[in-house]
Amino acid sequence: MLGFLGKLFDSNEKVINQLKPVVEKINSFEPAYQKLTDNQLKEKTTEFKERLAKGETLDDILPEAFAAVREAAKRTIKQRHFDVQLMGGIVLHQGKIAEMKTGEGKTLVATLPLYLNALEGKGVHLVTVNDYLARRDCAWMGPIYDKLGLKVSAINHEASFLFTPKKQDVDPTSIEYENLQPISRKEAYAADITYGTNNEFGFDYLRDNMVQNLEQVVQRDLHYAIVDEVDSILIDEA
Repeated sequence: MLGFLGKLFDSNEKVINQLKPVVEKINSFEPAYQKLTDNQLKEKTTEFKERLAKGETLDDILPEAFAAVREAAKRTIKQRHFDVQLMGGIVLHQGKIAEMKTGEGKTLVATLPLYLNALEGKGVHLVTVNDYLARRDCAWMGPIYDKLGLKVSAINHEASFLFTPKKQDVDPTSIEYENLQPISRKEAYAADITYGTNNEFGFDYLRDNMVQNLEQVVQRDLHYAIVDEVDSILIDEA
């Protein structure tokens, strides 16, 4: 048993050591990104998309993309991603499970891989456990994506919303409705990033496969998703 645990912790340490050079590269871009104007920072999104179209991969642009998200977060919600959060973002981009305790900034971590994968223009999803969190996180993280020129939406049971900034420098808990504009479900899925629950994403998928007219389909082809509370959603609610 002790031998197994030793191998487990050695494996985790090995992964962390592999991530450190990437984190250092992300950090190396911070001084230059701090000097960018808001327009120049937003133009980075266009630059990244053009580079992807020319053959670069998401892994190629990851350090710069993560640096852009960090800078946008600092300018909007006044939070800066720590190195451990950068590592968490890399792990999530790789399609792996990252365990983080309450208060360690899971919501902020997710902005990194969500932005990166949204650059492919195919839509990405953040699967959370209830409608309230879908709205809250969309409203809370919305300023980051908006600063970078991306659209973010939230899917709820009987409503859908698009983040539309109306106020700046406000308490995120107070903008849950003020900065969320009601839209159609199809419009919500057309956003670059969509927050919602596993139930809503799942039942919309089932309904789309039962429509008689293709114009009634609301979801795009499924591309990339991050699942919050993955143990609960994929095991307890499976």
